Amino acid sequence: MIDRNIQLYLVPTPIGNLEDITLRAIRILGEVDFILVEDTRTSQVLLNHLGIKKPLYPHHKFNEHKAVQGIISRLNGGEKAAMISDAGTPGISDPGFLLVRACLEAGLEVECLPGATALIPALINSGFPCERFVFEGFLPLKKGKQTRIRELSIEPRTIILYESPMRLVKILGQLVPEFGGGRRASVSRELTKMHEETIRGTLDELIVHFTETAPRGEIVIVIEGV
Repeated sequence: MIDRNIQLYLVPTPIGNLEDITLRAIRILGEVDFILVEDTRTSQVLLNHLGIKKPLYPHHKFNEHKAVQGIISRLNGGEKAAMISDAGTPGISDPGFLLVRACLEAGLEVECLPGATALIPALINSGFPCERFVFEGFLPLKKGKQTRIRELSIEPRTIILYESPMRLVKILGQLVPEFGGGRRASVSRELTKMHEETIRGTLDELIVHFTETAPRGEIVIVIEGV
């Protein structure tokens, strides 16, 4: 049975393969009173696949500030909620932090279940040291990007970045002046899906490859530290 002391569960969902969800996650989603989701259409596909019927409420970067207090009120009233993102673990480059902080400030208990996330498989697949690493998520689109790239260029730990396929070649090119074209890196895409692949090489080699072969799907860049 669901823990009566927990009001909010953060539940990781598959990043591609629908089998990548834990038995506990399925149980929790079936026992809570309502589920907070990024996109109701995306999450409904997964919940239909699992045979779970629960009220879904959109909770994303455009409405999370306005929605938090209403959610807190419901949880204080005795309801239990789960939060999921479109894919992966809530709070990792997805909504989650704001609500978790508000719940804790209100004296509510929160629990995050272990589960799917793209950064760990990409890190392991890269072949670079993974005892210590730095996860940067998405770099700033404009202001501060070059400063952050310069700072990361002397980072001794393995570096993990998220990026969109449309900007992949551009960001690889922006890394070269600071990292050097010979710095080793890997690009993982479509993790856990039918067309999953990891391409390894220097930054210069990766630029050539993805200029000739346009990338598709979600992208994780892993860069060797100095």
